[in-house]
Parts: sequence; C-alpha cells; structure tokens
Amino acid sequence: MTDHALRLLRQDRRLAELAAHPVDFDLDRAAHGHVEEVRLASGGPLETVAGDDTGGTYFVCADGSVLYADSEGAAGIIGSSVDETLELVIGLPGWRDCTRLSPDDGEEEILACVARTEDEIREHHHGIDEERAELRAALGFPERSPVELVGRLRAALLRTEPDFVLLDADEGCAYDRLGPDGPPLWETVLAAGRADLARLREGDRTAWREVAEDPVRRRITLRAAQFDRAEGDPELLRHLLRHETRSSMTDELRLAAVLVGLRGDTGDLPLLLEVRETDFDTACGLGGMPEPGASADELRQWARELDESMFGTDPSDEPVSTWTDLARDQGMTDLARVTLIRELDTLFMDQSRLRRPDAPRTLATAPLSGLARDFEQLGDLPQALRAQRLYAALQETAWDRASARHTLARLEREAGRLPQAADSLAAVRVALATPGDDSLRYWQQVNLGRFIAEEHYRLTLALADAGRPEEARALLTAADAVLGELSENAAKGVRELAERTAARVREAD
Repeated sequence: MTDHALRLLRQDRRLAELAAHPVDFDLDRAAHGHVEEVRLASGGPLETVAGDDTGGTYFVCADGSVLYADSEGAAGIIGSSVDETLELVIGLPGWRDCTRLSPDDGEEEILACVARTEDEIREHHHGIDEERAELRAALGFPERSPVELVGRLRAALLRTEPDFVLLDADEGCAYDRLGPDGPPLWETVLAAGRADLARLREGDRTAWREVAEDPVRRRITLRAAQFDRAEGDPELLRHLLRHETRSSMTDELRLAAVLVGLRGDTGDLPLLLEVRETDFDTACGLGGMPEPGASADELRQWARELDESMFGTDPSDEPVSTWTDLARDQGMTDLARVTLIRELDTLFMDQSRLRRPDAPRTLATAPLSGLARDFEQLGDLPQALRAQRLYAALQETAWDRASARHTLARLEREAGRLPQAADSLAAVRVALATPGDDSLRYWQQVNLGRFIAEEHYRLTLALADAGRPEEARALLTAADAVLGELSENAAKGVRELAERTAARVREAD
C-alpha cells in the first residue's frame, strides 16, 4: 500500500485532529520524538511520524513498515505501511489491548474483547463512532471487521523479529516483543535439516551426496535426526558420520556417533573406532568408546551416557549457542544476533543466572565471554563491548581482571572508542601493579604479558593516526614500561611493533 492517507493528514488540519482524537495517532507528537534514543538492531533507518498520549511512538522503517514503540519498553510492527496502520488504529482504536489476540481465538472472543475496549473509550469520548466514520471516509478506507483487523495486526507483529527489533541506543538492550512470540529459534534453524532428513529417508541419492558434502547441511540434518529418531535411519546416520570426519571433532560428529551407537549394533564398532582415530582431536573427543570385542550392552551404555549428558530429544533443552551458531552458518545473521541480544539482556537483568549450581556464591562468567566472541564474529562490536564490559566487571582474580580488560581495550580500539580503550589499559596496569593475589606472579614470562604490551602499542598507533599526539606519547611511555618488564623471550615478538610505534609517534609530533 501507499502512504496516501498520511499525505492527506498532513495537508488537512481537520483530518489530522481527528486522527489525534479519537484514534490517538497524533502527527504533532512526532516533533517530540520518542521517550529515549532508539535504533534498530539491524541498523536500518527510522522516521518518527506520530505519537500517542501514552508516550508511544510510531516509526516508519526503510521498507515502509510501521514500528510502534510504547513508553514501557515494548515494540512491534503493526502495519506494512502508514496507510495500513491508520486503517488499524481507526478500525481498532483500542488496538493495544488486542495484541495478544489471534484469529484462532474465534470471532466471538475477538468481538467481545473489542467491544469491551471500545465501550470504555466511549465513556470518555462520546462522538468516537461518528468521528471514526468521518475520518475513514475522508481517507478512502473501507470498513473492515475487527476479526480481519486482528488477523492483520497479528501477522504484522509476527514480522517484528529479526529485522525490526528496537534497541535502547545508549544501553543497547532490546525492547520486549509487543504481542505474540514467534516460533522458537530452534524451529526456524531446523527447518532445512528436517527437509533434508526427509529426502534422505526417501532414498534421494542426490540428497545423500549433496547433504553429506555440505558441512552446514550435514550438521543441521544430524540435529534434525537428534530430535526425530527413526528405526530406519542407521544407514543414513553412518553415511553422515563418515563425512562429518572431514570437519574433525565437532559436536555433530559426537552426536552422529551417539545416534549410531544407541542401536547397540556391534557391527558398527569398526566404523566408530575408525572415526575415533581420524585425528588427535577426535581421539580425545570420542574417548571412552568401547574397544573391539565390546558387547552390544557396553556400546549402548556408552552412547546412552553421552546422549543423556550432551544431547537428548528436546530441542528446547539445547544451549542457545547451538541454535545461534547454526543460524549464523545458514546466513540467518540478524536472527542469531537478536537471539544473542535477548540472551545478554537476560543476564544483565538477572546475574544470578550465572551462579554455579554446585557453588552458589561463585559466578560462572564464561557465557558472557562467549557472547562477546559471538557478537564479534557477527560484526556487532557495540554488543560485543556490552558483553565484555560486564564480563570484565565480574572477574575476581587479578589474572582474569587483566585478561578481560585487555580484551575490552582491544574491542574498544576496534570500535574507535580510543579514550575508553586507554582507560581499560590503565585498569590492566593497575591489576599488574597491585594484583591483590598471586595469579599474576609470572605475567612477565607468558603470552598474557606479550599481548598486553602489543595492545598498548596498537592503541598508541591508533591515537597517533587519530591526531591525538599527546595521548599517544603518554601511552607510548606506558607501553615501553610494560615491555621493559617482559622476559627476553616474551619481549622478542613485540620489539618490531614497539619500534614502528615509536617512529609513528615521532612523525605525529
């Protein structure tokens, strides 16, 4: 649809006033913006076109879709254009009370919900029906049933993720979903694998070749087989297992071995042992496998124990990283990023989720560093910084603090946040100088010391290139001091960078 109706509102003050009252689509509120600075996680543009009296804002996205954000931190697509959105807000003036409705609820329930909301509005605005009819006729909209409008609203809301997720621009956290949740990530990720698994089961020889030779399709098909275990799968599982050795030790290689072993067929032992001996990594990753001559019960027990500890049959029990990795490998980058952002938001809001079950007073912070790496691989440095910053703040030993702050400084430098990177390196030096424990007693002789020195010089170069000579000189002095403490062996790989950096700083002066 076009945005013809929006142009009419902008040209006709009477129509604009009707849109503002009673349907609460107020063009004048666009000038005030939203209650806070926001941006799309996907990076697309946003144009503010209207607001409402609750502090909510209507944004137009690059494709014309309208994103509504309320003042309480929830947002969602409510129309494919401004015209479609205006049809909605005129036809359902209490549409915000309908975001959880579905056509599946049935006409009776939908009409009852809409009637209750509209009756409440009529108590405060007696002329709403006449004014809506006038506005609808002036804009050229047909009168649609509430059931149809609810269906449109639900379809629009389900398009919100992953392309239209709204973020707080300062903090980087995501707005909650407005309306229904979409399908779980695992369902979307597994769709192609389930299709390939069906083709393999049908005996499609082209599929047998194509799936086996494509590492991503192979992995997803094995995951599909994990949650749909059929008696007739042994041969296709052996086929995928043989080809998965090309990727060395992966979770899916172990999964394929488990699915084969669960059948307790000792005739599979030669294949399993051959797979185990593919390389050093597979020998370690498949350790504990029964040796030649083992019984069917021993083979089945080995597979069952691995299955129970690492896999299982419920996709919702899998770590979120399983699905985000597979989503990224399939090119679903925005879907992976949005899922990771929501995972990070959850940890920010409830750090007790990081507590170790066996030691409640201790935090297991590895998920945060894992999120930082995932975001970096996706090219989302702001979110990587957000995860790494929290990870660094939660470290307890001097070694972990220095290491985490060093990584934070690197990310800040790569994101162009040079003063913040300098502050992070200053915190590293504080940890080296006053550790408070003995975890850093050998830092001068190991790679951590070398990496810290290298980051000092790289940031010094960045400061010089950015036209900040005074800061570059100060950091060069600190870098030289760190280098001076390194052992001869650790310092070897840093000296060429140190000399090049010193020359660049002299040039900048």
